[in-house]
Amino acid sequence: MSEHVIDPSLLERHNNARMPALKRDYETLGEQLDRRGVSIDAIREKVAGFGVAIPSWGVGTGGTRFARFPGPGEPRDIFDKLQDCAVIQQLTRATPSVSLHIPWDKADPGRLNETAERFGLRFDAMNSNTFQDHPGDRYSYKFGSLSHTDAATRQQAIEHNIECIEIGKTIGSKALTVWIGDGSNFPGQSSFTKAFERYLASMHEVYAALPEDWRLFTEHKMYEPAFYSTVVQDWGTNYLIAQELGPKAFCLVDLGHHAPNVNIEMIVARLIQFGKLGGFHFNDSKYGDDDLDAGSIDPYRLFLVFNELVDAEHRNEPGFNPAHMLDQSHNVTDPIESLMVSATEVQRAYAQALLVDRTALESFQEQNDALMAAQTLKTAFRTDVEPILALARLERNGAADPVSVYRESGYRLRAAAERPPVTGSGGGIV
Repeated sequence: MSEHVIDPSLLERHNNARMPALKRDYETLGEQLDRRGVSIDAIREKVAGFGVAIPSWGVGTGGTRFARFPGPGEPRDIFDKLQDCAVIQQLTRATPSVSLHIPWDKADPGRLNETAERFGLRFDAMNSNTFQDHPGDRYSYKFGSLSHTDAATRQQAIEHNIECIEIGKTIGSKALTVWIGDGSNFPGQSSFTKAFERYLASMHEVYAALPEDWRLFTEHKMYEPAFYSTVVQDWGTNYLIAQELGPKAFCLVDLGHHAPNVNIEMIVARLIQFGKLGGFHFNDSKYGDDDLDAGSIDPYRLFLVFNELVDAEHRNEPGFNPAHMLDQSHNVTDPIESLMVSATEVQRAYAQALLVDRTALESFQEQNDALMAAQTLKTAFRTDVEPILALARLERNGAADPVSVYRESGYRLRAAAERPPVTGSGGGIV
């Protein structure tokens, strides 16, 4: 039995108070969906089985290039982070796994496994870090890592990624995510072709170290920290990498890593079509890689992404098994609250996409009826699925209203009392 961080009696009291109204709302929505030929119970079961991983770094306060304002009760180490993640999972029942970042989260594997088991968590993909220098590194990544002009620097980056795999093997992870900040800030600074050749050669060595049952996720990003060019700048380059490396290599899509107004859902469809969609980092953005809460800016885009995922699920697309993770930076909100809300928003988009009338949509597409095809999607998106989400949480001993329970629990105040305050306001992410 998992250790409870939040008092179960508090959840019970909150849930009991909300249950009568929730049941009425659920029954009313069920009648509406029944008229559309949809079983609300079937949707609820699917939603209850859907989970999204929490990034270990997401429970800390983020920052910008200009400043970072520490929040109260920030986690001191990976074990504090796991406790915060346990709160999110206990209340939402939607975040059963945690994704570690090395070397930020390096710790004794036995203690990591014991802590995760105690809280009822498991470990998701490992994340390497060659976008900044670390104590003990002999070589700097200032001018690149896996694509650096210096062979020794590249080898250091290769060995770091292999170390991440070895750590992951001891804690039950089955994937490695590689994102690099390599690129250039001035025209002529770097050879596009040679840099990509060096990157591919390095990644072949990392790929060779993968266990047979592992997957490798490579992540593209249009810009930042390199602003003139980045080595893995878009989904096309990412697809080339996955094809070049082999069948265990897949493309990871971060919703904030594209230019404004890019059709991300079409990118998702293309990667599904050619068997190279590895998974997602869910967040939202207004201008660039803002790392805002999922669904906070453009919930319709999040729904459209899930529309493609559910469509592939509906078609029984061979090998379709994308990983799902949140990747956010929380500068002005309580990170635990933001992650709970984001996990719920991801489940909401999934539930709405499950409501799309696939038969009607395909018919309108074949008839070139643009208006009715669009309206078919809008009908699903406009449906308030909150009763489905809330009941799915409640039936799995989560909270019908996670944020309300969390705030009343006083967890943040207790954490602040136990964890020394963080000082300083330097720039940069967690």
